[in-house]
Amino acid sequence: MTTRELIVDGYNVLHAVPRYRALVQRDLAAARDRLVNDVASFAAGEWRAAVVFDGTSHVEDAARPDVAGVRVLYSPEGVDADTLVEELARAVRDRGGEAVVVTSDAITQQTVFGGKVVRMSAREFGAELAGEAADRDGHAPAARPGSALDGRIDATTRSALLRLRDRRGE
Repeated sequence: MTTRELIVDGYNVLHAVPRYRALVQRDLAAARDRLVNDVASFAAGEWRAAVVFDGTSHVEDAARPDVAGVRVLYSPEGVDADTLVEELARAVRDRGGEAVVVTSDAITQQTVFGGKVVRMSAREFGAELAGEAADRDGHAPAARPGSALDGRIDATTRSALLRLRDRRGE
């Protein structure tokens, strides 16, 4: 079975998707972390994922370890992230693998097409991530105000439970 690969142009997504764009303005490192964590959730068990960032201005992050199975890559000095994304996609295509490359960069899009390597725009990917988050949230509903147990049981049952609790404390 061929491993499916997900290659994400990190800064492209951060600047194209509203969920991240607002955070980039306040805290770039937090925005990168949020994206990597979202990619990890999205890819879990189905994709081998990599998020690629330009590394020239973030040398301190270049040695960052993988996060929840997601390879976090920073392009080396003199190489931009687009080039690294293209190299990763080409390697997958050359070995006959399947990949989705997330980028809205037109030149990168043209370069990565071919074989089983397809492209998804940054905005489309943002919509996919939002859908995944909504699905997760739907399976684990947040507590509503006033949803405590004592607000949902009658006075007789509440009294009986309190008596049991008090006996256990003796």
